[in-house]
Amino acid sequence: MDKISCTKVGVLPGESEDKPSGKMGYKVGSRGIKCEKLRNLIIRAVKTHKSNSSNPASSTPGESRFWAIGITLLLIVMWTCGMQSMAFQNAKWPAATLKFIHPAVIIPERVYRNNGYLTVSSNGGLNQMRSGISDMVTIARFLNLTLVVPELDNTSFWQDNSQFGDIFDVDHFIDSLKDELKIVKELPPYQKYKLKSRPLFQLAPRSWSNMSYYYDTVSFSFSPAFLPSQLNFGLWSKVLPIFRKFEIVHFLKTDARLSNNELPENVQKMRCKVYYEGLRFTPHLEKIGKKVVSILRKKGPFLALHLRYEKDMLAFTGCTKELNKQEVDELTSMRYACPWWKEKKINSTQKREEGLCPMTPGEVGLALKALDIDPEIQVYIAAGEIYGKEKRLEGLRAFYPNLVKKETLLPSSDLGEIKDHSNRMAAVDYIVSLASDIFAPSYDGNMAKVVEGHRRYLGYKTTIRLDRKVLMTLIDKYKSGKMRWGEFSDSVKKAHRGLMGGPVERLKIPGKPKEEDYFYLDPEECLPKMYPSSQGKRSDKKKH
Repeated sequence: MDKISCTKVGVLPGESEDKPSGKMGYKVGSRGIKCEKLRNLIIRAVKTHKSNSSNPASSTPGESRFWAIGITLLLIVMWTCGMQSMAFQNAKWPAATLKFIHPAVIIPERVYRNNGYLTVSSNGGLNQMRSGISDMVTIARFLNLTLVVPELDNTSFWQDNSQFGDIFDVDHFIDSLKDELKIVKELPPYQKYKLKSRPLFQLAPRSWSNMSYYYDTVSFSFSPAFLPSQLNFGLWSKVLPIFRKFEIVHFLKTDARLSNNELPENVQKMRCKVYYEGLRFTPHLEKIGKKVVSILRKKGPFLALHLRYEKDMLAFTGCTKELNKQEVDELTSMRYACPWWKEKKINSTQKREEGLCPMTPGEVGLALKALDIDPEIQVYIAAGEIYGKEKRLEGLRAFYPNLVKKETLLPSSDLGEIKDHSNRMAAVDYIVSLASDIFAPSYDGNMAKVVEGHRRYLGYKTTIRLDRKVLMTLIDKYKSGKMRWGEFSDSVKKAHRGLMGGPVERLKIPGKPKEEDYFYLDPEECLPKMYPSSQGKRSDKKKH
């Protein structure tokens, strides 16, 4: 098979060639400019020149220019120092963070040879798309591709027609990553013109792939209409030649297209940079989320509960605990009517015993009480409409009466049009969940995983990952009278000692990416190592 160019993609002179480089472009010193020192140097140079000139009044034109340049430089340095001082004094420093904060610097654009344009169609809900986009940016960066701002999924179950700019701050996305790769809002006119004479080349990258897959090979998922007649599968079985030949390539899917493990550390850190720093929500969504947090903070600490008890979740999982026959029939009909939900016939009891069902609101309340969570704490429901509405929340309210949600904390006018867009509403829940004192999901979906990982990144903020398999056994024993409260509470606490969002080594299962820990659940390559080598490891798979 043909080899790619001898020069490794993304490798600079002096960098290791056995893995992609972390950054390209010049480095900016972390300590910044010493203003006082630079000013003194300029003044000393001017004085030296003055002492060497016997008659300043009869100075030559060249000497006059020197004076003008020296004075101008001195004024610029003094102005810059003043602005830096003001910025330092006015900076709002976070209360707790594990990241070093350096003075702001101008980020230079990364200069590289562009190998082509990558366009992508994200798929899934908000959090699935966000992690997928982070992976696409990472792939584009190390393949030296120019990325076009991604398209969001407007055809999924939630039927949300939001575009990228409706949810994420586009300008920040482009500017914050410009030292890594070039991102454009749309294809240049000359590339659009080319697509009028030939179809766009499309493919679906293989799931859970490492970087060598993108450098060397690709598994095609295509429609014959999109393949030019001259395409030779043997010749064009490598990604980079495909981009160099067709210039524009469209990835049809973005979810789970990079493996959790077995990637170079700088690739993993790039994923973190995109997810945690590049993909910021729009100012409008940030404002709404921060307003909710402010309202909650005025009343004290709060717990964000990602209560996955919406109608679609129950229909999809087939879990029917505490539901009546009419509700079961409704959810079953919904599941059979949905063509992309493959599993139709489901044993609800068996699934619950295996820990694969979302917990009911009452079960969540019982578990939190057993963990000694203050019954007076505010519980923010970070979720869509709960199936059964307020009646279904009675079991949780019996333990935690201070239940709130964004719809009850804010006037309808504040939510405005985002009420009709599930992904934008989910973004507000994400912001609030990230800021909460405690985060607890009742099911291990995408939001549960990525919020836990993000809270680790922010300093190992408390996250209770409820072990549903253990809890179902304990709750059934307690409710049947086979276990007293003290024994039940002690057992629940013991089962959750290592599931509070603290430092832990990501669970790795070679060859079984769906069963191991998701990268964005525990991005350990981007976190400080805070556990001894003999601790903080999970040797076996825990079903939560």
